[in-house]
Amino acid sequence: MRETPRAEPPQPRPHRAFVHTTGASCPGTPHRSDGRPPHTPRGARQPGPLGRPGTTPPVPGRPALFSALVALAVVTWQVLVHGPLARLDERVSRSLVDTVPRPLSELASDLGDMTVALPVLACAMAYAVWRGRRLPALYAGLAMAAVPLLVIPLKEWTARPGPLEPWAQGYFPSGHTATAAVAYFGAAFLVSNRLIPVAAVLTAVTGAGLILRGFHWPLDVFASLCLSFLTLAVSSTCTRRSSG
Repeated sequence: MRETPRAEPPQPRPHRAFVHTTGASCPGTPHRSDGRPPHTPRGARQPGPLGRPGTTPPVPGRPALFSALVALAVVTWQVLVHGPLARLDERVSRSLVDTVPRPLSELASDLGDMTVALPVLACAMAYAVWRGRRLPALYAGLAMAAVPLLVIPLKEWTARPGPLEPWAQGYFPSGHTATAAVAYFGAAFLVSNRLIPVAAVLTAVTGAGLILRGFHWPLDVFASLCLSFLTLAVSSTCTRRSSG
């Protein structure tokens, strides 16, 4: 009795599996049939000007922007009516002034001076222009130009006296804090997002120096941080839209 031959399993044929795929660069390469790149987030991600992703400024979400706007409105209202929050702010300030040597607090507060902060931003803008990012550099410059346009009217409207100069007015919000925040964060956005922690430290040191020296109340600094956050958010949104 003749033995029935066993059926052999089908063997793969070379050069057959993807020969009909017009988008394949070579046999056996699982590309899409229309030649498009794989549908993955990494495939669609574009590198930044420094050759790595993440150099586009992050845009805060709406809840964060709304919270900053509400905080700024509440603090401004308390300063205008000299409410409980403003009175607490004054007590906290008196307990903090001159708790560190004045030369140290003055050095820290000078980080928000225009003669210090503006050259940093100017160098970052020049670098961005050299890298072909003219619009982001323009928006960073416009954000810096918006600082006095926003701070000066608020100073005149609130007419808040200073911690060590009760006869003077125009301390709310802090112009030095806003200058430091917009300049240093703007420079970080233009050069590399890895510099954002450095910008945060420089801004925090500036605000702390202003409070410890008695140049500003704590709420003056806090209000400037909220205002700077909103200004930087607008600048970042414009930068992202222009890049897209």
